[in-house]
Amino acid sequence: MKFERSITAFARAREVIPGGVNSSVRAFKAVGGTPVFMQRGSGATIVDVDGHEFVDYVLSWGPLVLGHAHPAVVRAISNAAARGSSFGAPTEAETELAELICAMVPSIERVRFTSSGTEATMNAVRLARGYTRRDKIVKFAGCYHGAADAFLIAAGSSALSLGVPNSPGVTQSAARDTIALPYNDAAAVRAAFESHPDEIAAVIVEPYVGNMGLVMPQPGYLQALREICTQYKAVLIFDEVMTGFRVARGGVQEREGVLPDLTTLGKVIGGGLPVGAFGGRAEIMDYLTPDGPVFHAGTLSGNPLAMAAGIATLRTIHGDATMYDRLEVLAKLLTNGLHEIMQKHGVSHYSSYAGSMFGTFFCEGPVVDLESAMKSDTGLYAKYFHAMLERGVYFAPSQFEAGFVSTAHSTRDVERTIEAADASFSDIMARSGA
Repeated sequence: MKFERSITAFARAREVIPGGVNSSVRAFKAVGGTPVFMQRGSGATIVDVDGHEFVDYVLSWGPLVLGHAHPAVVRAISNAAARGSSFGAPTEAETELAELICAMVPSIERVRFTSSGTEATMNAVRLARGYTRRDKIVKFAGCYHGAADAFLIAAGSSALSLGVPNSPGVTQSAARDTIALPYNDAAAVRAAFESHPDEIAAVIVEPYVGNMGLVMPQPGYLQALREICTQYKAVLIFDEVMTGFRVARGGVQEREGVLPDLTTLGKVIGGGLPVGAFGGRAEIMDYLTPDGPVFHAGTLSGNPLAMAAGIATLRTIHGDATMYDRLEVLAKLLTNGLHEIMQKHGVSHYSSYAGSMFGTFFCEGPVVDLESAMKSDTGLYAKYFHAMLERGVYFAPSQFEAGFVSTAHSTRDVERTIEAADASFSDIMARSGA
């Protein structure tokens, strides 16, 4: 494939946009080459500016559980836009989407909307701090909760050390209030609370991690977090921005039977439009202004277009009793098929799937945390990414991202993808002399 128009578009973008992109992973730095500029999408496929068509497993990084340009979502957005794009005043659509979320997510009694997942997690942490009157939070290496300062913290030299900034512009004072620990290590969490029993406001976690590739919790881990937070009167926050309405109607908390105090949402609840939300127990949520002392506001929070797209999406989900069963079958077929191809070609790998999410690491398993994920062969992934792109399959341009299927994907899409993987690894191995 030739990507001449993408090359031209990228050069133009770099003149006015730092790095030529508005979210860093889009720049293809992790895989090399020029980012592909997209023009349109329909169902399970996207088309770039050069006219190439791809089976899409990125799906806007998760929101498009119904696929691109689903008719009900497009119709809802169009009708809402015709009535006015924003009012800065309450609308009944906000209440309707909130009611759907409260009915579907087990732990949510009240919910507030934001314009992004980052805003949702940032406000959830502020609320937890205001509610507990404590300052410190626990997060986990490899979990991504958006670009707020409190989350851009790496683990220090000791598993129990306070964090250190991993981006210029994040202050030491922000890092001092963040304790960064390994994912899947409940003992480290307990030790952190024993060291700071009255200082930790919250534990925030991706219950199924999607931002270092798909990493699943070990048996009992999420329940241990629940028990520790209950014991020390800290707030347990599940960041389900990615997993919410992706792995089940009620998210990971429904699948695992573990209820957090607060949940953050995004992606799917906006049907592809910018959105975020945080919600949970009424007792905690009622600490928000205007009824409580913890401030929250946003000019475009509850934007009518995003609310309309979200309502259309969740109504469709709510009305389809077998949707998540079908999605999990597709994810399983894809994961198992790719596993067989990689075995055939002698490629070291570790794969997993959950609901409509899937992931493969190019390393020996198991992958349980950031340290084990980082053993992946990123050079091999880059070759695989480009080989699949040449064959009309669009995966994430990074080893450390989850993939997604949608209701628009078919078994033929999966078969085509597996065939492309077979041909790709044949080429890669031939070129490497293996």
